[in-house]
Amino acid sequence: MSCHNCSDAQVLCSSGQLFLQPLWDHLRSWEALLQSPFFPVIFSITTYVGFCLPFVVLDILCSWVPALRRYKIHPDFSPSARQLLPCLGQTLYQHVMFVFPVTLLHWARSPALLPHEAPELLLLLHHILFCLLLFDMEFFVWHLLHHKVPWLYRTFHKVHHQNSSSFALATQYMSVWELFSLGFFDMMNVTLLGCHPLTTLTFHVVNIWLSVEDHSGYNFPWSTHRLVPFGWYGGVVHHDLHHSHFNCNFAPYFTHWDKILGTLRTASVPAR
Repeated sequence: MSCHNCSDAQVLCSSGQLFLQPLWDHLRSWEALLQSPFFPVIFSITTYVGFCLPFVVLDILCSWVPALRRYKIHPDFSPSARQLLPCLGQTLYQHVMFVFPVTLLHWARSPALLPHEAPELLLLLHHILFCLLLFDMEFFVWHLLHHKVPWLYRTFHKVHHQNSSSFALATQYMSVWELFSLGFFDMMNVTLLGCHPLTTLTFHVVNIWLSVEDHSGYNFPWSTHRLVPFGWYGGVVHHDLHHSHFNCNFAPYFTHWDKILGTLRTASVPAR
């Protein structure tokens, strides 16, 4: 009976692995690029800008399509070019001048090795969820400290709050210290969990999307916080309240840490 259960489990695992194998084989055909020291910067910038551009287009269209304003948290606000261009410029500058040298040093010390086999689908999903939960906890602590300690806020985090009404390209408008802190949490988590390279890439895509969505200023019926039940996920409204009031909703994604620490505020609760 136990052998039969073991064989069933092996079949399930192998089927989950076969599901991702064609995708991983295709990615491995670009192995030279994936192993290049340029790839992390190219991947990060293109993914981030690619997720931001649809919201930039929506902000432009709102002037001609008033119906779109019903989905905006601040219907009368649209970021100007004077707000958009510095945000984009700072993202590009920091990735070229700071992120690339670090990735180059890491590449020189320990070049990436790509396994031939894809990860199992369930393992990939579990690792992504665990990475998100770990990142949520780590950034909650970091974020809370950088609001409660005035010197940390003024020196490192204040720049991210220069735009009181958030928009997509303001997601990475932050100090170098904050950018490296978030990157460190990302890489530490995937390393601790021993994530497959495909899992790492997928987690980075999900993490970038969720952060852009949180800053987008748009509350759509299909937004992530509407898809996750029981109010477990804060989402764009949750994070917009943080930018408006500064003293609440410190967790980037989920709501349990703010509930435990008493720093959770919902849209239905007026500011004191």
